[in-house]
Amino acid sequence: MANSVGAWIWSALLLFALIASASSDESVAEETPSAVLTLDASNFSETIAKHPFLVVEFYAPWCGHCKKLEPEYEKAASILSKHDPPIVLAKVNANEEINKDLASTHGVRGFPTLKILRNEGKNIQDYKGPRDADGIVEYLKKQVGPASAEIKSSEEAVNFIDEKKVFIVGVFPEFSGEEFENFTKLAEKLRSDYDFGHTSDAKLLPRGDTEVKGPVVRLFKPFDELFVDFQDFHLDALEGSIEVASIPVVTIFDKEPSNHPYVIKFFNNQNAKVLLFIHFSEQYFDSFKSKYLEVAENYKGKKLSFLLGDIKASEGAFQYFGLEESQVPLIILQENDGKKYLKPNLEPDQIATWLREYVDGSLTPFIKSEPIPELNDEPVKVVVANSLRDVVFNSGKNVLLEFYAPWCGHCKKLAPILDEVAVSLHGDADVIIAKMDATANDVPSEFQVQGYPTLYFSSAAGKLLQYEGGRTVDDFIDFIKKNKDSVVESIQSDSIKDEL
Repeated sequence: MANSVGAWIWSALLLFALIASASSDESVAEETPSAVLTLDASNFSETIAKHPFLVVEFYAPWCGHCKKLEPEYEKAASILSKHDPPIVLAKVNANEEINKDLASTHGVRGFPTLKILRNEGKNIQDYKGPRDADGIVEYLKKQVGPASAEIKSSEEAVNFIDEKKVFIVGVFPEFSGEEFENFTKLAEKLRSDYDFGHTSDAKLLPRGDTEVKGPVVRLFKPFDELFVDFQDFHLDALEGSIEVASIPVVTIFDKEPSNHPYVIKFFNNQNAKVLLFIHFSEQYFDSFKSKYLEVAENYKGKKLSFLLGDIKASEGAFQYFGLEESQVPLIILQENDGKKYLKPNLEPDQIATWLREYVDGSLTPFIKSEPIPELNDEPVKVVVANSLRDVVFNSGKNVLLEFYAPWCGHCKKLAPILDEVAVSLHGDADVIIAKMDATANDVPSEFQVQGYPTLYFSSAAGKLLQYEGGRTVDDFIDFIKKNKDSVVESIQSDSIKDEL
C-alpha cells in the first residue's frame, strides 16, 4: 500500500523523538558481561519456553536508533535482572539471514522493534513504553504485575493515577460477574497501552462525580474533558470507546516526552490525518491553536484526526513530505492510501475553509517528487514520482525498478550489481533497469514498500511482480529474461484489449 512506507517512516521519526528526549548513559564497561540475552532462530523457541515473560528487541547493526537505544536497554536489563522475579530482556539481530523469517513472523517492519512475549510466546504485544533505562524499568515492572491493580484508598488512587497520562478505572460493586470479567480481559489485552485499576468505591477517585455507582469504566486523561465514563461492557464496544477517548481532539507534537505516546497513537489510528505545523514560539501561536481546536471539534466523529506540530520537533516530518521551513505555517492532510493535500503559508482564518474544500472534493492532491532529471544517461535510469508512470507503466518496456534509501547499506551494496545488470542488458531495447529514492518521492499505491531495497518488475504487457530472488547479476538477468514480454507481444495485447 502507498502508506506502508509512510507509516514505517513515521514510526522511525517518532522513535527518534523518543530516544532523543531520553537521557543516555553511554558508559557501559566493555568488560562487563551483557545482561541482555542474545537470541537467534536456533534458540528462540527454546528460550521463550523457559520464560513466562520476555522482552525481545529486534535490531539491525547499522541502525542509528538501535545504537542509541543499546546502552539504555543494557542498563535496564541489568536493573531488571535483580527484580523478584527477574525480568529478562533479549535481542535478535534481524539483519542476519537466519533471523529474517523470525522477524517477519513477529511483524518487524523497522528498527528497533520491541515485543513483549507472555505465556511462552502465545501472547505477543508491542512494547509501547519509554526508551530510556529508568522508563523501561518502570514500564516493565507494571507489565509483570496484575493487568489491573485494586485501588483501596485515596492515597493509592493518587499514587496510581498519573495526571499526565491516561488511566482507566473500573468501578464495581463486587469483583465478579460478566462486566468485571470483560474489564479484566480488556485490561490484559491493552495493558501495554494503558494503566488499569479497579475499585468498589468511586469516592476514592479524583475528579468528577463522587456519586458514581458501578459497574462503570472511567477513563482519566490529561486533556480535553479530563474524564469520560463508559457503561457498555461488550469487549469490542468498550475497547473502541477507550481508543477514541484516549486521543486528544488536537494532538500536540513537540519535544515534551509526555506528549509522545499520544503522537504515536495519532499516527497509528485509522483516520485520515490533518497536521498543522507552526512555530510554537511565534506570537501567532495562540491564534492558530484556538482556531485549529475549534475546527477539530467540528469534525469530531468524521474520521479525521488533528495534530499541531512545532517545527522544532518536526524536522523529520519536513524531510518526509519534502517541505521547506519557508512554507510555515502549513497544513497537510494525509489519507490512508497515502494521498496528500497541502496548503503552505496558511492564515488562521483559512483553516476551516481549506478543510471544507477537502470535504467537497475540490482540492488537488500534493505529490512529493524530485525534479525529472534533464540528463538520464547512466545505465540505471533515475525515476521520480512525476515520471514513474511514464517510465514503468506507459513506456511499453520491461522495467526492473528498485526502491531505495540513500542511507541504506544494502542498497549501496546492490547499486554496482544493478549497474552491471543494466550494462549487460544495454543491447535489449525492451528492458529498462531503474531506481527511485523512496524517501524523496511518493510511492504509488501499486507498490508495497516496507523496507529497503524493494524491487518490482513490470513487464511490457503490464504484469507487475515483486522481485524476491537472489541478488547476483545472473539472478537478475535470468529473472528478467524469464518474465519479460517483447514489445510486439505488448502491442498485440493492447490491440486485443481495444477490440474487446
